[in-house]
Amino acid sequence: MSSVDAVLWDFGGVLVDWDPLHLYRKVIEDDTERAHFLGIVCNREWHLQHDAGALFADTLPILRAEHPEHAAAIDAYLERYVEMIGGAVPGTTEIVEELHGHRVPQFGLTNMPHEVWPAIRDAWPVLAGLAGVVVSGTERLAKPDPAIFALAVERFSLEPGRTVFVDDVARNAAAAEASGFRALVFTDATTLRRDLRDLGLPVSAA
Repeated sequence: MSSVDAVLWDFGGVLVDWDPLHLYRKVIEDDTERAHFLGIVCNREWHLQHDAGALFADTLPILRAEHPEHAAAIDAYLERYVEMIGGAVPGTTEIVEELHGHRVPQFGLTNMPHEVWPAIRDAWPVLAGLAGVVVSGTERLAKPDPAIFALAVERFSLEPGRTVFVDDVARNAAAAEASGFRALVFTDATTLRRDLRDLGLPVSAA
């Protein structure tokens, strides 16, 4: 297996633990009400449009009008978005830092709303320290669309065959492979270390 010399990172589920529950356990105390809110009001389908470029400035007023009883909780989705990150995914920050120490080029490719990226970047130095990041909401392209991988190749002058893409979602990894990247489906940092070593990257076994 030929070696790689650059890494393209997904964020949520790989470098940081992103989950709206981290925020809404604080906003809505009742379990049933919270489940209803995240399942019906600010649900996954509603969220995904922002990853693809829709702006909260446009979508929040519509949602507040449809669910006025939840207006404060709806506003929290944008105002307190950073609180949806519960912490770093165990072990991956150390891998990024180790690769930095060996001067391995590292970049980001994340499905994330445009408006929240600056706050997330500033709150998590591991993200700000990457050499460049493609944010789906800014580009109005979202994984697994092949166009977003082509954009990353062009913007960062990547050689896909010598770049490994790490994502916790199998369909995104498959899309990266179809675009010529080496791709890994993230499960845990120990397995990732082994897989990166197998690809020739300078990371320790533990």
